[in-house]
Amino acid sequence: MKAALLTDRGVLRVTGEPARHFLNNLVTSDIETLAPGTARYTALLSPQGKIVADFFVVAAPAYEGGFYIDCSVDIAAELHQKLGFYRLRAKLTIEKVDLAVLAAWDGDGSTARGIVYHDPRLPALGLRVLVSPDAAKDAAAELGATWVDANDYDAHRIALGVPRGGLDFLYGDAFPHDADLDKLHGVDFGKGCFIGQEVVSRVEHRGTARNRIVPVSFDDEAPPIGANVMAGDKIVGTMGSSADEMGLAMLRIDRVADALAAGARLSAEGIPLRLREGFTDFIEKKESKPAG
Repeated sequence: MKAALLTDRGVLRVTGEPARHFLNNLVTSDIETLAPGTARYTALLSPQGKIVADFFVVAAPAYEGGFYIDCSVDIAAELHQKLGFYRLRAKLTIEKVDLAVLAAWDGDGSTARGIVYHDPRLPALGLRVLVSPDAAKDAAAELGATWVDANDYDAHRIALGVPRGGLDFLYGDAFPHDADLDKLHGVDFGKGCFIGQEVVSRVEHRGTARNRIVPVSFDDEAPPIGANVMAGDKIVGTMGSSADEMGLAMLRIDRVADALAAGARLSAEGIPLRLREGFTDFIEKKESKPAG
């Protein structure tokens, strides 16, 4: 088992009697049924359906109450502000807390030094622990994990085809389907209303998602983040994060499918790219669903 401190993460806390209902009305996942000590992957969207922030909502243990939000440190302040804007007169406290996020994978375990929860996106992503920064290494030891660098976690994430906000998709620019939230249990299409729901439901119902984050591989040095992905001489996407000759790319899937069918090859900065085996469903199916 391995464990790494994710220094790119920040933690907010929402407390108060209406906290559960408040969050449920805003985000893409069902918070009403979230049990203490468990988490949901979710997002706050703009009214136009684009991702303002993606994050985990973690229900605190029953004796403590409230909810923790495990989010990118880069958007923590903006998310805090947005939640405060929607709070209106509700009797809630929304605050930044001094907790770190520890990721542990390739095994299972427990620790009393923090709040442990399974990553709800994919079982293979393992555990996450909300823990005091100075207790992180002790928590990893209690889990029975070997302490490794956060880059090792990034390599694990990329190998599993899981995007990271701010690197593989841009906040304020991507729809949930673009960032694969629908495939990573980040959207509950059966819950009640949330901000941006109409747009997201329409894309799901019609099968009209045009962009997807797709895992790719290469044999040379990694293309830089933001490099254009080319099919012949046509731009078909943008390169995201990479590690160990594997990467993620935001691709216009219909254009990629047509280009590959015509015999074109993918590349970024002149580096040949291949769609990774086992991750080609988006391209092969071209997200086609009947309308109606």
